[in-house]
Amino acid sequence: MGSIAFQGELGAYSHQACHEARPDHAPLPCPTFEDAIEAVREGRADLAMLPVENSTYGRVADIHSLLPESGLHIVAEAFVRVHINLLALPGATLEDVRVAQSHTVLLGQCRTFLQRHGIRSRVGADTAGSAQQIAAAGDRSEAALASEMAGQIYGLEILARHIEDHDRNTTRFLLMARDPERPVVGSSPIKTTFVFRVRNIPAALYKAMGGFATNGVNMTKLESYMVDGSFSATQFYADIEGHPDDPAVARALEELDYFTSKIDILGVYPADPEHFQGGALAEDQAARSIRPAKSATRPL
Repeated sequence: MGSIAFQGELGAYSHQACHEARPDHAPLPCPTFEDAIEAVREGRADLAMLPVENSTYGRVADIHSLLPESGLHIVAEAFVRVHINLLALPGATLEDVRVAQSHTVLLGQCRTFLQRHGIRSRVGADTAGSAQQIAAAGDRSEAALASEMAGQIYGLEILARHIEDHDRNTTRFLLMARDPERPVVGSSPIKTTFVFRVRNIPAALYKAMGGFATNGVNMTKLESYMVDGSFSATQFYADIEGHPDDPAVARALEELDYFTSKIDILGVYPADPEHFQGGALAEDQAARSIRPAKSATRPL
C-alpha cells in the first residue's frame, strides 16, 4: 500500500480528497503544506494532495508559489464537493447546540443555517481539528462544522447535513509525486500546467498568449502573482487542455517561449472528466482568468 500526505488533521476535506482519489493509499496528516511536500521528497509518502483553489473563495494562499519550488510533479487532479455538516456529541440535539466551531471560511458559508437556529459561531484552526476539540470537550452545547468523515473519526453525530449556503462549493486538488507520470499523447482528456515569466518588452503577455488563440488551445486558467518580494517581478500560472506533444500545443508553447524568460512545466496529467470543458469550476476559472484571484486564507 502506498501513502499520501495532506495538510490538516484526519477528517479534513483534504483527507476526504485522498480517500476519494486514492482509497488504496494510507493517509499521512501533516501540519503544513511544506511538510506534506517534504514528506514526498523524503520518501515518507508517495503522493501529496494539495488544494489549489475553491470555486467560492478562489486560490489557496501560498500554493502557487510553493508548487514551482517543490521539485514535485503534478500527476492528477481531484475535485471535492465541500458539504458542511453540524457535528455534535452523541445524544445531543439541535436544540442543545449554542456554539458551532470551524474554520472561518466554513463559518461564512452557512450563516443562514446558524442564524435560523440561533447558533453562535466560533473560529477554529481548521474543520477536522474543530471536530476533534468538540469531541474532547464533552459539552453538548458545542458543535463542529466539518465533513461526515470527521464525524465518523471523532465519534460525533450528524445533527444536520449539507447546510452550506452555496450549493456548488467545490475545491480542486492536485496530486504531486517525485517522478512525472505523463499520459501518452491521444489519451483523453489531458491537462498541462506550467508557470512562466514574460520578457521585459512591451505587450509581452498579450503576444505570449497569442499562440494559444491562433492554435486553438484552450487555456482554462491564467493567474499572476508576485515573486522575489518585488512588485515588478511577476510569475504566471496556467492550465491548458492538451499534451505538450500535441502539434497545436507544441506550436503554442514554442511561441510562448519566444516571449518569456522562463517556463517550467509542473505536470502533464489526466483531466477530471466531470470538470473538463464546460464544468462548473472550469467556467468559474475562465471567468477569473488573467485577473489576479482572491485567496482563501487557509485550507479547510
